[in-house]
Amino acid sequence: MAAGPHPFTIRDFRFYWVARLTATVAQLSMVIVIGWQVYDIARRTMDVHRASLQLGLVGVAQFLPLLLLTLVAGWAADRLDRRLIVRLSTALELACAVVLAWLAWHGTTTLPHLFAVAVALGVARAFAGPALGGIAPNLVPPAVLPTAIALSSISWQSGAVAGPALGGYLYALGAPVPYAVSTGLFAVSLACLLAIRPFRRSAIGGARNPWAQMIDGLAYVRRNRIVLGAISLDLFAVLLGGATAMLPVFARDVLHTGASGLGELRAAPAAGSALVALVFALRPLRSDVGVKLLVSVAVFGVATVGFGLSRSMPLSLLCLAVLGAADMVSVYVRQSLIQLWTPDDMRGRVGAVSSLFISGSNELGEAESGFLASLLGPVTAVVAGGVGAVMVALLWSRLFPELPRARSFDPPETFEDIPLKETRP
Repeated sequence: MAAGPHPFTIRDFRFYWVARLTATVAQLSMVIVIGWQVYDIARRTMDVHRASLQLGLVGVAQFLPLLLLTLVAGWAADRLDRRLIVRLSTALELACAVVLAWLAWHGTTTLPHLFAVAVALGVARAFAGPALGGIAPNLVPPAVLPTAIALSSISWQSGAVAGPALGGYLYALGAPVPYAVSTGLFAVSLACLLAIRPFRRSAIGGARNPWAQMIDGLAYVRRNRIVLGAISLDLFAVLLGGATAMLPVFARDVLHTGASGLGELRAAPAAGSALVALVFALRPLRSDVGVKLLVSVAVFGVATVGFGLSRSMPLSLLCLAVLGAADMVSVYVRQSLIQLWTPDDMRGRVGAVSSLFISGSNELGEAESGFLASLLGPVTAVVAGGVGAVMVALLWSRLFPELPRARSFDPPETFEDIPLKETRP
């Protein structure tokens, strides 16, 4: 691809970047506190196994809205103004932060309150994911999209570094504090989103029936071997290797570090991810992208095993940082392939399917880890999940030979040349 302007020279991309950064800090500050509160409240009346199960159920509460709303959210992102969808989603997250701050201020937070907010946050994420992912390609030229993806990942990973640590430390000052700060950050994010100007986009092609248009996204992902392989690899690898879901358990009952230590543990993967994202922003990945995707998933699994076996805080932080760095390679390659190998009029619907897979790997991964930990214990659950992630990387190299054959991000000259799975008439 020919060189293009740096993404930061584009006004609307700068607003997009700041909006994502501030929203991510706010989201993950809330997530760390919600997880701690769920586990802490549960441990007052439950043993470690039953309390771990509550963490799994929180994952289910966040995933169900995404599962139910994926097709609608993807269609909306391709049919409606993506800026409006993201703005409304951010406003909903802001409202959730206000509610949690009010409950914490009055000391009336309960498990049902936390689960209800988790559902609302799941709804917001269901609509924000495909719309937000579809905006970036409309703001920058295709030639610099991989760099824009790396910079966007830096904003997310920087927020993921600051958010958990900030949430843990602010919670130590008082339960309402992290939620109040998140409210302010969501307000900044919303202001930046409001500043993004209208942009040109492609109209939905193909079927005119809205339901048929929704199904088109699923059909495209199923037939596009590159996109399907990249998305499903992340789903099963992270689904099995969901060590981060067990961090409240490790912080409280394995490493004995408390809420502030939990913030550090949550920040460690993001620190590794942010470092790799910075490298990719300066030196974009250009060759053997498919092989590097598969290797990164295997490294992710090995690092997960190391974390599960560690009893040292420094070693645990190192394993989590390596885990995050490997995951960043996977995210960078996967998102670049999906965005560049998908037509603009399909990006919202394909992005919704991708969000479903990603949330399935995250929220269902939390549920799987919680359920498995309730049966086998948290350490065994994490180690088994890491081994499973390595096995998934090996299996996917055989099931999707198109992945190791992917040498670069450059798509074919026309989307009709993309390798598609044959379908019966």
